[in-house]
Amino acid sequence: MRAIIVEDEFPAREELKYFIKNFSKIEILNEFDNGVEVLKFIQENIVDVIFLDINIPLLDGMLLARTINNFKFKPKIVFITAYKEHAVDAFELEAFDYILKPYSDDRIISMLNKLEKSGSSNISTDNKLEEENKIDQRSKASSISLWKNDKLRVVNVKDIYYCEARERETIVYTKDSEYVVKGPIKEFEKNLDSNLFFKTHRSYIVNVFKINEIIPWFNNTYKLRLNDINSEIPVSRSKIKDFRMIMNI
Repeated sequence: MRAIIVEDEFPAREELKYFIKNFSKIEILNEFDNGVEVLKFIQENIVDVIFLDINIPLLDGMLLARTINNFKFKPKIVFITAYKEHAVDAFELEAFDYILKPYSDDRIISMLNKLEKSGSSNISTDNKLEEENKIDQRSKASSISLWKNDKLRVVNVKDIYYCEARERETIVYTKDSEYVVKGPIKEFEKNLDSNLFFKTHRSYIVNVFKINEIIPWFNNTYKLRLNDINSEIPVSRSKIKDFRMIMNI
């Protein structure tokens, strides 16, 4: 069983690590002091359980848990917090456990025993090929979390019209909004289903089901016009052959 710890207080992280390492066979993959970095990590790695504090920077534990709850493959969540008032919300999210700080040795050890008996949330994680398939499926989940105006919004992947590389960022466009994602477009592309999206150019990825017009352009290339939005997407010469195949032209 593979776990991550999300806790912004160093002594609390160290105490929890002590119990996990000495009273269970759970592998600690990583630890985080804020919620934002967690989302990217669990989309790219197999994680069976998250030990999660609620009062953490940037993205609080409850919002993080709600976001994770939209994933196709959901890690078990064990809340470890000083705030008892969130217990009802936690169990509505089907949290595995809710432990109040300060906790006793018996309480944390009992939880670890139950957690190991419950088994992995991912089937056959010892099989490398299956792990890779699950990572691929998870990274191409039906929804994705994107930042806008200091708020994290859950966006249906099918609602994305296109993506554009801009310096060291990726701009993601839906019908009514645009979102800025830190990092190159080739990294964001890993989140997208190749059955829905096609990289028409080194700087553009388009949702092929949003294409309204294919316009011949110079040097045997194309420009694409999309439904509902006033944008034109180039198709580079190096992508023409593949584009014609997927569009049957």
